[in-house]
Amino acid sequence: MMAILEVDVLVIGAGVVGAAVVRELSRYELALLLVEKEVDVSFGTSKANSGIVHSGIHDRPGTLKARLSVRGCQLFPELAAELGFLYKQNGAVVVARSREELAGLEKLAENGRANGVKDLSLLSREELSRIEPNLSAELAGGLLAPSGGIVVPFDLVFALTENAVANGAKLMVGTEVRGIKVEKDGFLVRTNRQPIRTKVIVNAAGLYGGEVAAMIGDHSIQLYARKGEEYLFDRKLEGLVQRTIFPLPSKVSKGILVIPTVDGNIMIGPTAHRVENYDLSTSVSGWNEIYSEARNLVPSLQPADLITAFSGLRAVGTTGDFMIAPSMISPRFINAAGIESPGLTAAPAIAEYIVELIKESGLPMPRKRRFNPLRSVVRLRDINPQAQAELMQKDPAYGQIVCRCEMVSAGEIRDAIRRGATTVDGVKLRTRSGMGRCQGGFCTPKIIRLLSAELGLPPEQISKNGPGSEFLFGRLRGNQAEKAKEEKEYA
Repeated sequence: MMAILEVDVLVIGAGVVGAAVVRELSRYELALLLVEKEVDVSFGTSKANSGIVHSGIHDRPGTLKARLSVRGCQLFPELAAELGFLYKQNGAVVVARSREELAGLEKLAENGRANGVKDLSLLSREELSRIEPNLSAELAGGLLAPSGGIVVPFDLVFALTENAVANGAKLMVGTEVRGIKVEKDGFLVRTNRQPIRTKVIVNAAGLYGGEVAAMIGDHSIQLYARKGEEYLFDRKLEGLVQRTIFPLPSKVSKGILVIPTVDGNIMIGPTAHRVENYDLSTSVSGWNEIYSEARNLVPSLQPADLITAFSGLRAVGTTGDFMIAPSMISPRFINAAGIESPGLTAAPAIAEYIVELIKESGLPMPRKRRFNPLRSVVRLRDINPQAQAELMQKDPAYGQIVCRCEMVSAGEIRDAIRRGATTVDGVKLRTRSGMGRCQGGFCTPKIIRLLSAELGLPPEQISKNGPGSEFLFGRLRGNQAEKAKEEKEYA
């Protein structure tokens, strides 16, 4: 039998909530473990998040959603400065498509002010056109929320987990929780790897949060999946809109949005449909729904500029609010469930809230004397030519461009692998390699070679996103000289 791993706090699920929680906990003298059943962090719901940092105008006053989204939005500028993830406070505009909808904007502004959102302003048709000239001339007005922002969601998750690990937390990917036994002083957790004994559990398992809670006999967490499709346009459209553009929300969602990404693309979506399975395909009907709505907001959008599509699943609860509380079974089993929109925005504040719940459970939590809040990452495209030249002089790998579309170097890809990427998708999400116009057509073979060299694995074992998604099935010709040349080139 494998030895039991002993920890103080086990966080289940390495999406944005789990990552934020373990990073916040890493400020304390605790033995921390973050487990994720996928082969990498952020590979679940967080990977397909829209990346919007919401201002807090949409949520019902008095709810956890309202309180934690406003607080989370306030935390993002400092968090981005510390951790170096891609974030921009670009603001958001909710638009009225007709004069009849103007009253809805006023109600939304009142809602936002009740939640504590600052600097909201109603815009006339002319004012809206002046700040966003590419919006439809048919729109009747808008509501400007300057505190809103945009972020690369998986970059945020990587930053949080990497900083937590740098501060002493442990991360185990490819680790599925299969059973939990409640003990006198904590829990014994059975996984597909080794057993774990822990004093506290934070259940941040997303779509599987109800199943994890049920392992201790807590059947209060009832969730269903809501699917959202998103469509991404070429970076040549950068600047088409400066702010995130919302229609008036419906009872189900915040509507079909036009989203300028931090990297310069334009994204439209998402749909919001309840589904019974976890299928992540996109559809003609989804495209038609999204494109028709988006063109009502920005008429110049053209299908020819579309470069990719994806979908994600949100875990929706039955309460209309986040479900964050100690379980009735044990005060040291804390559920963080039903974290739908604005969950990404609220994640840093959710982490603060959960830390307080853990303190209330009686777990001793002395503060660390030496907590390092900082993380640095090399992004060649973000530094000036002189700094690039100096970097390439020190390390020629930064001068070898692997991804032409996004100008990503071999040095950046090597760094991503050393920071935890083990798959082509893991490299892609950390560096943007393969996210450009050709969608990896040029760079994927080179990335496979770099992964093979760094991980010490044969190319046939390199996968897109884990077992079963390998690219290669062996060499057609056993040309050892060619193989040696490749290994030397990418060493």
